[in-house]
Amino acid sequence: MRTIKAVLFDLDGTLIDSAPDLIAALNWLRDLEGLAPLEVGPMSRYISHGAQGILEAGMPTADEKQFAKWKSLFLERYAAVGYSQSRLYHGIPEVLENLGTKQIPWGVVTNKMTALTLPILKSARLKDGAACIVCGDTVKQSKPHPAPVLYACAQLGIQPADTLFAGDDLRDLQAGLSAGTMTAAVLYGYGLSAIDEEQLSRDVTIRSPEEFIGLWA
Repeated sequence: MRTIKAVLFDLDGTLIDSAPDLIAALNWLRDLEGLAPLEVGPMSRYISHGAQGILEAGMPTADEKQFAKWKSLFLERYAAVGYSQSRLYHGIPEVLENLGTKQIPWGVVTNKMTALTLPILKSARLKDGAACIVCGDTVKQSKPHPAPVLYACAQLGIQPADTLFAGDDLRDLQAGLSAGTMTAAVLYGYGLSAIDEEQLSRDVTIRSPEEFIGLWA
């Protein structure tokens, strides 16, 4: 692997275990519709698919109008509880502290909208440490398009070839590959089931956050 001069992280399933709050918002919506709650564990695999994927997996089939209403209610509820039960993955604070010690800038590239992302980053005490924050509405395209990753590299002033992008979802890896970054597949996150062996063969694999430090030590 080339020398890493900057690191970009996906948010959900990479830095933060956000499943408890997202599924709580889903179950609140299900309760409104008289539906039984769903368990966090089995639903976690849909977290990296965003609100659309969570609702498609967790709500009954509905027409476009009904689905749009559900999505609006879900996002409103999630905004209210955003970092109530969510937590940084064990080891992530040490990873970020180590990056600071090494004077390697890091940032966040997420498909989550700015209005949801910034309060969560603030609550998680990540906002001030991030050298750049790129959200789903920062640029016109979202992952797997390379534009958010390229924008983040430009904000950091680091070439993509010298940057590592780490994420748990196939879209993260595709975005990084297309942008020309080094890529790390986060296997402790939510999206592993969608990442095939061929894709994994192109990436560094991270089974626990502590393994990140070995990449730039």
